[in-house]
Amino acid sequence: MTFEYLRVPVAGGVELHTAVGGHGSPIVLLHGFPQTHLMWRHVAAALAEDHTVICPDLRGYGASDKPAEDGPGTYSKRTMAADVIELARQLGHERFALAGHDRGALVAVRAGLDHPGHVTHLASLDVLPTLDMWDVMQGTTAAVGFHLYLMAQPKGLPERMIAASADDFFGHFLDLWTNDPAAIPPDVRAEYLKACRDAVPSIVADYRASAGIDVEHDRADRAAGTTLAMPVTVLQQDWGAVLGFDAAALWRAWAPDLRHVPVTCGHFMAEEAPDLVVNELRDLLVR
Repeated sequence: MTFEYLRVPVAGGVELHTAVGGHGSPIVLLHGFPQTHLMWRHVAAALAEDHTVICPDLRGYGASDKPAEDGPGTYSKRTMAADVIELARQLGHERFALAGHDRGALVAVRAGLDHPGHVTHLASLDVLPTLDMWDVMQGTTAAVGFHLYLMAQPKGLPERMIAASADDFFGHFLDLWTNDPAAIPPDVRAEYLKACRDAVPSIVADYRASAGIDVEHDRADRAAGTTLAMPVTVLQQDWGAVLGFDAAALWRAWAPDLRHVPVTCGHFMAEEAPDLVVNELRDLLVR
C-alpha cells in the first residue's frame, strides 16, 4: 500500500506532516514518545486495506511544525486535539476513528472529550488519562516516570539538560520500554533519535503542559461528569501490578463503553505486536 505525504495546515498556521493511504472509513493514528508517525508503519499498512489511514506527526514532533511555547496552551492536549480535528476536516472527514499511543493517546482522549461529534471510536495504547497518571505516581515506584518530573520543570533547565545528551536521553526509553529490540531496527531508531534531537524544546513543552494545563482540563471534566461517549478500547501493560492501581477501573470512569486489554509485549506494541493491535482496532471499529 502506497502512502502519500502531505503538509496539512491546522490551527494558527501550524502544518502537520501527514501520511495518508488506503480507502474506506477514516482512522487517524497518533504516535507517542519518543517516536514519530513511523511507529504505525505495520499497523497502517494493514488497516489501509479497507480504511483511509491518516498518520500525522503531532505538532512539535517529527517533521511537523514546532511553534515556540507561548504560554501553556501552545502544547496543551486541547490544542493538539483541535489540530487533529482540523487535520481530518482538511482531508474531507468530519467523523473518524482515532487511535493513539502514549502522548498521542492523551491527545486522542482529549479529542474524544472535547469533540465527541467527530470521534466515532477511540483506542488508547499503553497510557492512563493525564489526571490519573499523576495520581498513581507515588513513592519510590514513581522513579520509572522520572522524565515526567524533569520535563514538568519551568522552561530552561530541562531543555538544556536533555539537549546536552539527547541521544542518550531518548535512546534510554527506546531501550528500556522495548521487550523485543528487533521491533525497532537501527534505521528506524536513528530516525526517532534525530527527530527527537531536533525537537527538544517542543517535546519538553508537550510534557510541561501535561503537568499543568492538561490536568486542569481533566479536573474540569471530572467535576462536570464528562465522559467519552464513543466505544473505547485500551491496550495496556499491567502497570498496576507495580504501581498498585486498577487500570481498568480508572479507565472505566472515563469510558463507560470500554474494552480493556492487558498485553504482555513492551510499550511499543504497534511495532512489537502489530497483529494484535490491528485485530483490536478492527474489532473496535465494528462496535
